[in-house]
Amino acid sequence: MSKPEQDIPTIFALFNEIGIISQLSSRLFETRLPDGFLVSHFAVLNHLTRLGDGRTPLSIAQALQVPKTSMTHTLKGLNKAGLIAFEPNPKDSRSKCVMLTDQGRTFRENAIAALGPDMVQMAQRIDVSKIADALPILIEVRAYLDKAREAE
Repeated sequence: MSKPEQDIPTIFALFNEIGIISQLSSRLFETRLPDGFLVSHFAVLNHLTRLGDGRTPLSIAQALQVPKTSMTHTLKGLNKAGLIAFEPNPKDSRSKCVMLTDQGRTFRENAIAALGPDMVQMAQRIDVSKIADALPILIEVRAYLDKAREAE
């Protein structure tokens, strides 16, 4: 077994590849989204779909690791487009809860579907079983980083 210091280049290489993949996949995704929408808009809709709506803007900002002011701007755009709605927070009258609209759910599904041809093309060039084999370690890395962030 190697010493942790010797593992730094390997772990850095992993993060480097993930970062580049993130940049390239975000760019691809944005080319498939309707004009005026960004991956940040999709990320909010995806977050609310995965974890349930009714979350505060602050909790969404924290989960997505963005400043509250950036999240406020993103939420205003989603609200203006009719993809989310704001409701009073029953636990704190000073804040709001973000709710997905039916239009927001449909937008998310359509955005994922728009990537379909790109996913098929990738599946024709990369052995998907290798991707499936990589998922458990990526999930473990994400869970570790998430837990470490919460401990800060």
